Amino acid sequence: MRYAIRFLMFFLLAHTSAVFADGANKPVAPAPARMEGQGPYTQLILREVTVINGTGAPAFGPADIVIEGNRITQVVTVGSPGSTVRYARPKLKQGGTELQLAGHYVMPGLIDMHGHIGGAEQGTPAEYVYKLWMGHGITTIRDPACGNGLAFCLDEKKRSAENRITAPRIFAYPFFGQGTEAPFTEPEQARAWVRMIKAKGADGLKCFGYRPDILQAALEEAKKLGLRSACHHAQIDVARVNVLNTARWGLTSMEHWYGLPEALFDGQRVQNYPADYNYQNEQQRFGQAGRLWAQAAKPGSEKWNAVMDELLKLDFTIDPTFTIYQAARDVMRARRADWHDEYTLPSLAQFFSPNRDSHGSFFFDWGTEEEVAWKENYRLWMRFVNEYKNRGGRVTVGSDSGYIYKLYGFGTIEELELLREAGFHPLEVMRAATLSGAEALGASQSIGSIEPGKLADLAILDENPLANFKVLYGTGHMRLSPQGDVKQVGGVKYTVKDGIVYDAKKLLSDVRGMVLQAKSQASEKH
Repeated sequence: MRYAIRFLMFFLLAHTSAVFADGANKPVAPAPARMEGQGPYTQLILREVTVINGTGAPAFGPADIVIEGNRITQVVTVGSPGSTVRYARPKLKQGGTELQLAGHYVMPGLIDMHGHIGGAEQGTPAEYVYKLWMGHGITTIRDPACGNGLAFCLDEKKRSAENRITAPRIFAYPFFGQGTEAPFTEPEQARAWVRMIKAKGADGLKCFGYRPDILQAALEEAKKLGLRSACHHAQIDVARVNVLNTARWGLTSMEHWYGLPEALFDGQRVQNYPADYNYQNEQQRFGQAGRLWAQAAKPGSEKWNAVMDELLKLDFTIDPTFTIYQAARDVMRARRADWHDEYTLPSLAQFFSPNRDSHGSFFFDWGTEEEVAWKENYRLWMRFVNEYKNRGGRVTVGSDSGYIYKLYGFGTIEELELLREAGFHPLEVMRAATLSGAEALGASQSIGSIEPGKLADLAILDENPLANFKVLYGTGHMRLSPQGDVKQVGGVKYTVKDGIVYDAKKLLSDVRGMVLQAKSQASEKH
């Protein structure tokens, strides 16, 4: 057997896609050399924009944003809305470039804290994934698990940092134990592994659970070395290790919600599984997961407040990824989303369809009762997350796209809408998607907000996203004109990453071309 049982569990759980039913590893195509984007410029001025700076401050403008090289150097208010009077305008230097953007909105580039770089099993090469992300104004992603291999992840991270490929910034969080053959049996082995990934250039680690003393050693070593960490507290290990345990050991963020309801159990120690439950049956797994929050302590109870207080004290980050389970409460909506026809590769559509071999394709007999349970699950889950934010806790945006009918880029925008549904003000949603993500990554000195001294990572569009997050979707938003015509409006116009200006709609056009070509090739085979 090529892999130890521990790694088999990883591939079943980790939402990675490097392993096939036949057990063979197949490589994911890395991104080709960059052919897109203009700049960086010695000086670039974005004239007369409305700024949404990502800090939670209200929008303001008209303002001029000055970028020199890859850094923002000035953000200057130059007038009042509706007035033709302009003042204090930054001067265009010789050789500088300016974009006249009156009526446009500029926000920080979005940060997706749960972004897998495609996968061979889904037939999604890196170029396809990156262009979907960049076409939606996503300029930074965290790859939790480095599912295509640590070497691949670190190489793509380096190429992106050097702008040799069209891609967001990449923060690499390899799966705990990645690159080793035998299971860890001693805490020192875990510490040595953490030191190894640090030396190779990883930014953090991703775990799913482990024997408590060994996982504790890894998280404590990561904290000691300044590495960040993320955990999906899988049901296989959560009875021994929930989010309070890992947060106390130094875990910096949790993914999804697993481990949190278990920390909130009051009157039981394990989830109320039916007698015939089998974790490897994914419809059972996700069907019961939708009944988990109903077993946790009630909102406002002593237990509820005690768990929240401790996580707040630990400066812990919640990355809920509401979007990835949307199909569990409304599978028809997720299956027929507007973007699938033009943007979903046929291989990915096949991966999504109900089957017992693809992770997350668990809709074997998904009915009304499952969806009703999941709707209640969301209500309680969203209440905890919103209250956590209200009390000063850090909440970020992650999508986990590539599974369960979620498409890269589009899933990230849907997460913004779901945070809004949870009770976040639009400005709080924007902060979660930008500055909060940068803080969780330990990178808020360089990205996450529009301020002098920070890297020029921006998204520019001609609609107000605070009024309607749907205008951020690459498919745009349907609107009836005064003349009675139906038209699509919105979509990101330009994505700026590291001072380089990309035509976001052209990037999405490239993706549509990839999908058309793939469909044509599939048709020829049949």
